[in-house]
Amino acid sequence: MKNYITVSKIGILLLCAGLMSACSNNNTTAQSETTSSELTSSQSGAASGVQLASAKLSDLVTFDEEDSTTAWTADQSTDISLAGTSAVVAGAGAESKDGSVTITAAGTYVLSGKLNDGQVIVNNQDEGTVRLVLNGVNITDSDSAAIYIKEAGKVIITLEDGTENSVSDGETYVYADDTTDEPSAAIFSKADLTINGTGKLSVSANYNDGITSKDDLKIMGGTIEVKAADDGIVGKDLVAIQDGSISIKAEGDGIKSTNDTETDKGFIAIAAGTFDIKAGNDGIQAETSLVIDGGTYTVVTGGGSVNGEVKTGEQGAGMGMRGDRGQGTGVQAPGTSETPPAGTMPETPTQETSTTTTTTTTTTTTTESETASTKGLKAGGDISINNGTFTIDSADDAVHSDSNVALADGELHIQSGDDGVHADSLVAISGGMIDITKSYEGIEGANIAISGGETNVVSSDDGVNVAGGNDEATVGGGPQEQDQFSEAAANVLTISGGTLTVDATGDGLDSNGSIVMSGGTVIVNGPTNGGNGSLDYDGSFEQSGGTLMAAGSSGMAQAPSDTSSQHAISMTFPQTQKAGTLVHLEDSEGNTILTFAPSKDYQSVVISSPELKDSGSYTLYSGGTSSGSETNGLYTDGEYTGGTKVVAFEITSNVTWLNESGVTTANTNQGPGGGGGKGRP
Repeated sequence: MKNYITVSKIGILLLCAGLMSACSNNNTTAQSETTSSELTSSQSGAASGVQLASAKLSDLVTFDEEDSTTAWTADQSTDISLAGTSAVVAGAGAESKDGSVTITAAGTYVLSGKLNDGQVIVNNQDEGTVRLVLNGVNITDSDSAAIYIKEAGKVIITLEDGTENSVSDGETYVYADDTTDEPSAAIFSKADLTINGTGKLSVSANYNDGITSKDDLKIMGGTIEVKAADDGIVGKDLVAIQDGSISIKAEGDGIKSTNDTETDKGFIAIAAGTFDIKAGNDGIQAETSLVIDGGTYTVVTGGGSVNGEVKTGEQGAGMGMRGDRGQGTGVQAPGTSETPPAGTMPETPTQETSTTTTTTTTTTTTTESETASTKGLKAGGDISINNGTFTIDSADDAVHSDSNVALADGELHIQSGDDGVHADSLVAISGGMIDITKSYEGIEGANIAISGGETNVVSSDDGVNVAGGNDEATVGGGPQEQDQFSEAAANVLTISGGTLTVDATGDGLDSNGSIVMSGGTVIVNGPTNGGNGSLDYDGSFEQSGGTLMAAGSSGMAQAPSDTSSQHAISMTFPQTQKAGTLVHLEDSEGNTILTFAPSKDYQSVVISSPELKDSGSYTLYSGGTSSGSETNGLYTDGEYTGGTKVVAFEITSNVTWLNESGVTTANTNQGPGGGGGKGRP
């Protein structure tokens, strides 16, 4: 009997947290529980007011007692001694013939020795459990799987403590006829397969996959090293990993599930372990859900972020919203990725298809080209990361979901050739530490909700992007559209807690809907080009709490909406200020409101703090030094000295616009919420 429950019943819960007014503004009553599969693009406005509660491994799968059992006794097992081209069987249930060993009955079989060019076959018709104890074996088959499980109720491979075991296959397989394509892995199972124990298993898959189960695949522990011509570890219905040390070098995907026809299957759930994955395609790829509760992960895909695809479109030429991409002059401008196109990767089952159209004066030719998917963590359904330490260097998105992403805890260190974190629906960050040191866009989703944690983003285009529209990548000489979102007006960036620091070449915070901020600390550095802004939104930016510091160019400068309940100021300097030049704001009694050192050149500064009061008098200084403690450019405590007074002013409205002469009028770029980008060229 299967030991997993329906994925749709435990999918990421969407819980209305009262973080913002978007629920009521959209006339939507959020249900207390909604599965991720029910979240459609038309409902994305409702999602903007919710948080994601992560699923856990225990929600998806349970482990039987026999999955963990590694003990065995000689008097209750069959001994199989491999001896080159033959084997000696001592006990019942197995026979050696023509260089291969066939097991036909349930029971425990202890294998040792070397099989030069043969196969261990499990063909148990009574559907019982077969346990294979690998007690120091070396099995090689030149034209098929080294271990082939044709039929059994369940097979458990135990890696005996202190032993080293290896299996390998040849570069070509010989099948009975042209209609047969199984087995297709060095270890291939058509039944549920569990691997346990504390020994070591090395798999060299020269033909196709390393370890494949056409049913459930569970790994309880051990040291497993896989080198594969295609995918490393594959479980059709599920891959569940309790623990272990797993190293994979795969031309295709590292770890994957493949069932795309049953919604309660095709998932990957990992509790713990150490993972070192180098994959030509995706690192860990789940057809439905991906749940990670802990572990340490080093993942490199597609040769790393240096192989990210060249992006074109909105690149600081005054284009503004991502929906405008592809309308530029074609000249590379700030924000354009300078990395070369990815090299040709081998074709694998995991492909993303793009269409290239070439037009001449007389004909139009359309050709189909396939590019490999090279994402770090990828799921067709929800991704839940509850803990763990991740170092991801990916040619494409580092974390990518076709549905929702919930990041609750852990550490993620990301270098990406495209997005750092991407969700077609909702990205929810409630804890942990996310450090994106390289990306095209840092965090992207139809909706984004940040309620906790520490998030740092460096991007060559937008830092945080909600409902981004069309991303355009140059692939095979023509454009490829990606990341298309619908109904951008209903989408929202919600910030209610945590710390967010953005270093962007494009827009810092970019919402093609609205922004709502009720808590947390947000620091934005950049852009330096006048065609982008530190803040960029279409609808409104309602701020009721938290601390906001945004420094960048002045050409497209925006501030929170004048309907916000918390005060903000927007200062435009007469000349560009050098990176590191302090901005200091204090009240009429000399109390520090904020001291900040932007990490990039800037001409516009937006500050919003709960300390800003109506009718209060304030003075803005530039330069000088601070003896306080600095984090991400923001100083706390200490004494500010040596600065130059720029302007003194009084707050008489929710948003105060300033230049060196004092209070002035709002920028002409204001939209319906008092700061939208509707006036962009």
